[in-house]
Amino acid sequence: MASSTSLSFFSSSIFLSSSHNRNPKTSISLTQPKLPLIISSQLATLPVLSFTGEKIGETFLDLKSAPPDTARAVVHRGLITDMQNKRRGTASTLTRAEVRGGGRKPYPQKKTGRARRGSMRSPLRPGGGVIFGPKPRDWSIKINRKEKRLAISTALASAAENTIVVEEFNGKFERPKTKEFIEAMKRWGLDPKVKSTFLMMEVSENVEKSSRNIGTLKMLTPRTLNLFDILDAETLVLTPSAVDFLNGRYGVEYEGEDEDEGEENEG
Repeated sequence: MASSTSLSFFSSSIFLSSSHNRNPKTSISLTQPKLPLIISSQLATLPVLSFTGEKIGETFLDLKSAPPDTARAVVHRGLITDMQNKRRGTASTLTRAEVRGGGRKPYPQKKTGRARRGSMRSPLRPGGGVIFGPKPRDWSIKINRKEKRLAISTALASAAENTIVVEEFNGKFERPKTKEFIEAMKRWGLDPKVKSTFLMMEVSENVEKSSRNIGTLKMLTPRTLNLFDILDAETLVLTPSAVDFLNGRYGVEYEGEDEDEGEENEG
C-alpha cells in the first residue's frame, strides 16, 4: 500500500538533511565543539476560517519536532511501525506432511522408466505441499512512546504550511448531505478531488455521514490519529479544539503520562 501512495509531506524542508545545504568550500575547525541534538519547537501561525470561508482570526501551532538531521528517520520509523503492526499475520500454507493424501506410493520404484516417486503430494507435483511457505506469525514491532509521539509531532510540524483551521462545524449540518459538505470544502479553499485530512475532537453523526462518501477525505479524532493519514494528505484541516489538543499533547511543555492515544489503539 505504501508503494502505490505518494506521501506528500516527505518533500517538506523539515525532512531534508542539513548536509544537503552545506557549502563544500567551507572549512570546519576540528576544535569546534559539536552541537547537541536537541528537540526544537516549530511555531506556525495558522488562519482561522468561519463556516462560510471568511477569515475570522489566527491561531498558532507550537509542536515538538526532531532536528533536521534525524527528522526523516524518526518519521520513517514511526510509519513503518504503524504499517507493520497492522499486519494480521494469518497467511498459512500446507507442507507435504500436512497435505491430504499421498500415503501410497504412486508406482513401483523400478522397471517403469520413470523418475522415483514416493508420494503424490511432493512439492514438485501439482496438489503437493509448499516449500518454505508462509505460516502464521506475529509481525508486530515495538517503538518507544516518546519516539512515536515525536514522529507524529514532527509530521504535523512539517504539514503546518499546508494546514488551515476551521471553526467548529458539528452543528452546522442539520441533516446528512454530501453536497453541502463539498460546498463547504470549496468555501474553505479545498478541492474535493485532492486528499484532505480533518482532525476534530468529536465528529457528529451528520458530519460523519456527510463526508464518508468523499473518497479523498479522512476524518480523524485523537483516538484515530496516525502518521500515514497525516503524511498522505495534501491539506490538513483542524478545528480550534484540535489545535489546543495538539499543543497540549505534542507541545514542548507536555510532561504527563501517556493515555489511550490513537497511535497505540489502531485496528
